[in-house]
Amino acid sequence: MARKRGRGMAVCWYGIARTAPADRAAAWVEIDDGGSVKVVTGVTEIGAGILTVVAQIVAHEIGVKPEDVVIGDNDTARAPGPGHAGGSRQTYMVGNVVALASREARKRLVEVMAGAGAWDVDAELIHTGNGEVWAEGTNHRISMGEAVDIAKKRGVVPVGSASFGIDAAARLDPVDGSGRPWQAYVFGCQVAEVEVDTITGEVQVLGIWAAHDVGRAVNPQGVEGQIEGGIVQALGQGLMEDYKLESGRTSTSGFARYILPTSLDVPQVNSIIIEDPDPIGPLGVKGVGELSLVPTIPAIMNAIYDAVGVRITDLPATPEKVLIAIRNKERQGSHMAPQAAE
Repeated sequence: MARKRGRGMAVCWYGIARTAPADRAAAWVEIDDGGSVKVVTGVTEIGAGILTVVAQIVAHEIGVKPEDVVIGDNDTARAPGPGHAGGSRQTYMVGNVVALASREARKRLVEVMAGAGAWDVDAELIHTGNGEVWAEGTNHRISMGEAVDIAKKRGVVPVGSASFGIDAAARLDPVDGSGRPWQAYVFGCQVAEVEVDTITGEVQVLGIWAAHDVGRAVNPQGVEGQIEGGIVQALGQGLMEDYKLESGRTSTSGFARYILPTSLDVPQVNSIIIEDPDPIGPLGVKGVGELSLVPTIPAIMNAIYDAVGVRITDLPATPEKVLIAIRNKERQGSHMAPQAAE
């Protein structure tokens, strides 16, 4: 047969929020006039969808619609620092800190509404949601904007600030460095199915089944996008992208020779989101940005071995390398085969 199919599996783990140096994020949140909510933190959007996640978290914690959340200027000369935009830490660090700041702002508003001169009820009976504030078991129900107006007339601005993170000294032994190197851990498993052309050495990835622990999925569609994006990146590294240097100069300076995956190369990706909440952070979130591409390449290489019985240990697994490995295996097999009787 010219084409053979195989399946391979790989598992992985990844650490989020390093503890070697201290890792912290800060933010402040204000419930503004008219019932909109303003959140200010120095977070940078690099394509991972963090601004959408921030708006969702703030809206959920305050009790407004996501479209009523305004994300302010992220210039760190004016906004609290969130830490760097990398390491799969933005949802974990920034998401948790804006949740804490939102809870403080909501608490200030609820305390005013529960107090004497307003509704005079227990604060635990006051609920917020969909841009409204109401007291359980009563007829009290007003808009968020009206509640803010009442608070400000009593001299209270419903604003909250927070900082979230860890200190290295609390985690690592200063003498031998032992301890917990990461604040949170995520885990994943992927299965790849491939088809190998034994005449040309070409490998086609037919499908990927990816199960990843993300803590709590704030935006499931965004999580799936992260998983699919990581898999495509790993697909390029594992099968196509081959950066070469000759005498200190690149010989793969264009996409004609440095091959990237296109939409025609992307397999069917079946994402399975596993929610095992983080026990430390207030939201239970973790992260998935980099984790999603870690098991993809070993799963594909295992699938190639399952299909044609050769191990590719030098990436990328180009058709030339796969074909050479297949031919070498065939030659070794022919040398070991018993000779026919005379």
